[in-house]
Amino acid sequence: MAIFSKTCEYAIRAVFYIALKTVAGGRVGIKDIATGIDSPELYLAKILQDLSRKGLISSVKGPHGGFFIEPPSLSRPLSDIVEAVDGDSLFYGCGLGLKQCSEVNPCPLHNEFKDIRDRIHKLLNTTTIGEFNSELIDGLLSLKK
Repeated sequence: MAIFSKTCEYAIRAVFYIALKTVAGGRVGIKDIATGIDSPELYLAKILQDLSRKGLISSVKGPHGGFFIEPPSLSRPLSDIVEAVDGDSLFYGCGLGLKQCSEVNPCPLHNEFKDIRDRIHKLLNTTTIGEFNSELIDGLLSLKK
């Protein structure tokens, strides 16, 4: 079971892949990224276009173009990607999807879900885009299903 939408899963995996492939400079193309993370190319292209518009990744068009990550962006938290793609409901929403759920008017899962939600938020806020590059380079981690 995944906690992210399919779009967000692809976005996070693609950003990790782009960071891995462009850490020493250069750019990576959409075909390479799609193959590298087992993603449909056209779907991924739309995701990456959106991430580029929102400033999480960079891109250059043309024969020597492709996607890359500016070095300062390697220290951005993963929560930036999640919020750019899925919004912040994972961090602040109700586990049952109720709009009126709050401390004053809690749903049956409120207290337990709030703890889990807060831990996920902390994890994604303290984990950076470039944090796993060395493990990915060494083949210790995978981006494919």
